[in-house]
Amino acid sequence: MSRILAIAYGATSYLLFLASFLYAVGFVGDLLVPKSIDSGPTDALPASVLVDMLLLLLFAVPHSVMARPAFKRWWTRFVPPPVERSTYVLVSSLTLGFLFWQWRPIPSGFWHVANPVGRWLLHAVFWCGWAIVLVSTFLIDHFDLFGLRQIYLYASGRVYSPPTFRTPGLYRYVRHPLMLGFLIAFWAAPTMTAGHLLFAGATTGYILIALQLEERDLVGFHGERYQGYQQQTRMLLPIPKPKSPN
Repeated sequence: MSRILAIAYGATSYLLFLASFLYAVGFVGDLLVPKSIDSGPTDALPASVLVDMLLLLLFAVPHSVMARPAFKRWWTRFVPPPVERSTYVLVSSLTLGFLFWQWRPIPSGFWHVANPVGRWLLHAVFWCGWAIVLVSTFLIDHFDLFGLRQIYLYASGRVYSPPTFRTPGLYRYVRHPLMLGFLIAFWAAPTMTAGHLLFAGATTGYILIALQLEERDLVGFHGERYQGYQQQTRMLLPIPKPKSPN
């Protein structure tokens, strides 16, 4: 694969990620986007639930399968290794965009916070969740996570090596602050419709399952270092673990 083509491919995938990330904020928060989680034409309840669950599966299955080491080993027989991560980012962004486009709102409400202070607080928590997501990517390696580092090293003729294991900032308190940020953003809703509840509940279930698979892969890659990290730090809740007796 030519270096110029790899750079163009990686940059395009990254720009699509940025677009999908920004749209996700507006989609979940019902802010400034033409089609949000609670806007658009509605269908009968069974049809809406079926379509929305299929859309979530369309995103979740490839997003999880393509992250597994065994799939990567098979996949890189056909996709050049320097753009493997960019391809993962591209597929995730496109399936997420399709979800935004075809999502069926379910407007019946579960809760509605009318108090202005309460709404302001929930909006603040919502933005805090997205900030945690973004900050978490930079604490590890934002550009490696989204494929740009791989492209840069390939274009400059250097060999890629995965980032070393470390626990900076938020990672000292939870093992997966990025996913914690998503959960906060998805659930901090002043108005929780049935459609939003379906989205938040399904994505929470997916995150909890996906983290089990990721933890297994991380133990396989980092070995005892990650096992020690598991013993000292909780997965999602920033609550100190009790120290083991001597």
